Amino acid sequence: MGWQETVAQTVTGMGFDLVDLERSTGGLLRVTIDWPWQPPSPEESSQPERFVTVEDCELVTRQLQYLLEVEGVDYKRLEVGSPGIDRPLRHENDFIRFSGEVVDITLKEPIGVTDAGVSANRKKFRGELERAEDGEQWQVVWTDAPPVKPGVRVSKKRPPPPTQALAFRLDEISQARLAPIVNFKGRQAVPKKSDD
Repeated sequence: MGWQETVAQTVTGMGFDLVDLERSTGGLLRVTIDWPWQPPSPEESSQPERFVTVEDCELVTRQLQYLLEVEGVDYKRLEVGSPGIDRPLRHENDFIRFSGEVVDITLKEPIGVTDAGVSANRKKFRGELERAEDGEQWQVVWTDAPPVKPGVRVSKKRPPPPTQALAFRLDEISQARLAPIVNFKGRQAVPKKSDD
């Protein structure tokens, strides 16, 4: 068993998911962990999502330092962290969890013309992640309309821009990540409920 499998077993044995494992040429080992996620059942009330803390990372770091020393793995620095805003999506469960989010996907092979008329000799797409109509595949949905500039009024009579969709199977993608979109305006105001 290689050191990668040993690291994966150790992380999962501690109750975490191994999201990513990377070894750079400069001797850096980067381990990305998260808490396991299961789709909520209809009977369960919505539980708040659990996030990885600094203490969790320290705990895993100490355990991995010991393990890597025993295994004789040569490295200069070990980093253990949480996935962040550009989290990789690797498994079916990740796609289910982040359905409805904006994602960046890279296909293994460029597409020609799709059924929806998307003509592109490209591999990279950004759009909202959805389950495709067939229930087997996934799709990204996007519009090529330019974003509306701040302060510009948009007429309510203006027709919505056409959307495009690209369906794919998980084995057709080489990489998928959450799109790192940051809202610098802070929390949006929640409309108050009326008392009547």
